[in-house]
Amino acid sequence: MARKKRKTSAATGKAGLNKDVVLRLFKEQRRPLSRAEVVRRLHLSKKHKPEVKNILKELTREGALVRIRRAYGLAGAMHLVSGRLEMTRSGVGFVVPDDVRRKDIFISQKNLNGAWHGDRVSCAVVREARGGRNHEGRIVRILERGRDLLPVKVFKELGDDDWAARPTDPLLDFGLIVSAPEGMELQRGDIVLCEPGEQLDPLMWEGELVERLGPETDVRVQEALVKSNHSIRIRFPDDVLHEAEQLPQQPDEDDFRGREDLRSLPFVTIDGATAKDFDDAVFVERDGKGYRLWVAIADVAHYVQEGSPLDREALERGNSYYFPLSVEPMFPERLSNGLCSLNPDVPRLTMAVCMELSAKGVVKSARMFNAVIRSHARLTYGQIRDAVLQRDNSARKSIEPDLLPMLDLCEELARKINALRSGRGSLDFELPEPRADISDDGEIRGFGATQRHFGHQIIEEFMIAANEAVARFLVEEGLPCLFRVHPEASEEKLDNLFRFLSLTDPDMTRPKEITPKALQELISKVSGTPKEFVVNRLLLRSMKQAKYSPVNEGHFGLASECYCHFTSPIRRYADLVVHRLVKIAIGGNGAIPGGKLLLKIAGNLSSRERCAMDAEREIYRRLMVLFMKDQEGQRFSAVVSQIMDFGFRVELSDVMAEGIIRLSSLDDDYYAYWRHREMLVGERTGRAFTIGQQVSVVLEYADLERLELNFELDSAQSSTDYKNLIA
Repeated sequence: MARKKRKTSAATGKAGLNKDVVLRLFKEQRRPLSRAEVVRRLHLSKKHKPEVKNILKELTREGALVRIRRAYGLAGAMHLVSGRLEMTRSGVGFVVPDDVRRKDIFISQKNLNGAWHGDRVSCAVVREARGGRNHEGRIVRILERGRDLLPVKVFKELGDDDWAARPTDPLLDFGLIVSAPEGMELQRGDIVLCEPGEQLDPLMWEGELVERLGPETDVRVQEALVKSNHSIRIRFPDDVLHEAEQLPQQPDEDDFRGREDLRSLPFVTIDGATAKDFDDAVFVERDGKGYRLWVAIADVAHYVQEGSPLDREALERGNSYYFPLSVEPMFPERLSNGLCSLNPDVPRLTMAVCMELSAKGVVKSARMFNAVIRSHARLTYGQIRDAVLQRDNSARKSIEPDLLPMLDLCEELARKINALRSGRGSLDFELPEPRADISDDGEIRGFGATQRHFGHQIIEEFMIAANEAVARFLVEEGLPCLFRVHPEASEEKLDNLFRFLSLTDPDMTRPKEITPKALQELISKVSGTPKEFVVNRLLLRSMKQAKYSPVNEGHFGLASECYCHFTSPIRRYADLVVHRLVKIAIGGNGAIPGGKLLLKIAGNLSSRERCAMDAEREIYRRLMVLFMKDQEGQRFSAVVSQIMDFGFRVELSDVMAEGIIRLSSLDDDYYAYWRHREMLVGERTGRAFTIGQQVSVVLEYADLERLELNFELDSAQSSTDYKNLIA
């Protein structure tokens, strides 16, 4: 026993008191321990008590330990799962586990235990489910609030500087009584940041107002509250800015040593017209009957050392966040728009991938290496469309003549790669993305669809090829990788899709094996037909969300067996992780991360990516509702996009907007929801509504608090009998 004590004490002294030592103790003891027991069993003195207290607090916050009265227990041993709570409009939620290998856990309204949307929580599984369904859980503890400050809308003055307010996040269904500091001038409808206080009852909290953002009709105010709603950092800490300022403005000649000098090769960047950070540059040349494709990516890893303030902040952010009027970058502008950005006519450090391709576009070999390049032109997608795709003479004259043959070759190769990718079953949904037209003074002039063309596809094809080549390379080298994985589509939803399609076309039966190729063939079959809208929407809903993982599960949507993100290290931390692994593989220095560390990083990055997507959807929905407020009472042509038991969603044909028609607004009949036929049918009249159906609607009201557009059917809307819909 004495020998064992000395060994434990020596280990503690050698390694230092840290979280790993404390966690190891809990695993060895196999039971909950109080703080005093931790100090005693690690043979520490009284002076270590504050340090132990901080470590236990940190482990509890991370979800590794759970506080039980005066003791602490291992969350895993207590069958508790830590993760982030995501609420739905219906009032129920799902815990997205930190461990990306686990499925989301369903949380009913009665089991929320005071947790809010976005909180990190610890939950216990109370009912296990089978058949691919979600387990049901109960929130045991709130580990960390998702936001320190809560954006609220004040709507009634109560006197003595108190106001009644509501959270601007429609997923937070409670009210607040908030106090305004002396001197803060408020008006009804203002958006204000609030520091939440105590819970007064299940539906009411108190809080202190700390900063007025402004009126809710201001686009910049809407952006600010969305950033706050999703805990998006808007300022870099001083130590991060200081580290960035210490970096040079341009690479030094010493940085070029050990790198292949590719400055003579005519690399170009192709991005959107408003882009300021350029991650990637490309160059294509003939190689006999085949091609040689060069993809050069900004070498962020050269400047950002692992564990540095810059690195820690980038990991916390996970990715950059893009809004109509602003960007919250992953790195300070000195790096993202300057030193690391592949700006034209200046030398830049890169990690390059050189791929040899056959005459048909098949990648035969790939080589990764450190390089220095000089971008010969900063081109836009619009220039590529006009000069290369449409071969407009005036557009071609605006580009350096020596680059035109190379750009034509880029299109030729990209079309061959795209054909191969489509042939293996890669899924490409032609769904328009919304784009807000905002004037210089912040007025929303309208919403349109982002115009995509093959100019965008050229870069996408080259980036996908490089990402696959890097993932294969790391696997072949026996190194870990942070894979980009996409699980297979939902079998149940696909069954419903084919059941629905077979009602109108007996030939559209469910294939024996649902593969990406089978789904791609379905998309091609309905392209240009009335069924295209239906198939695209239902297929998209059957898709699961892509994520990061140290375990290679393949990418279903791309029909790729091995895929990672390598091509955007300025904007995505996952790419920076992969860069560091590639550097190790080609002979560089660095520690190979363990599986647990990669798993933790993957969980964080997948969570932050969801955050970025949710924030982007929310800001466009907010601006859409603001824009449509002035059009209440107007008539629109629309298409039914989703059937639900309480009504149906419609997408407007002329405006990139969608909304709801509730059954409560239909007073001509009682409607039954036919789930497997994606249909609502009147019990008396036989009047039916189904996905893809054209309808005429009137905007009843635009609800900014619920972020909804509520429509009514036009009174002149003709009836459709369900027999005609399935005939």
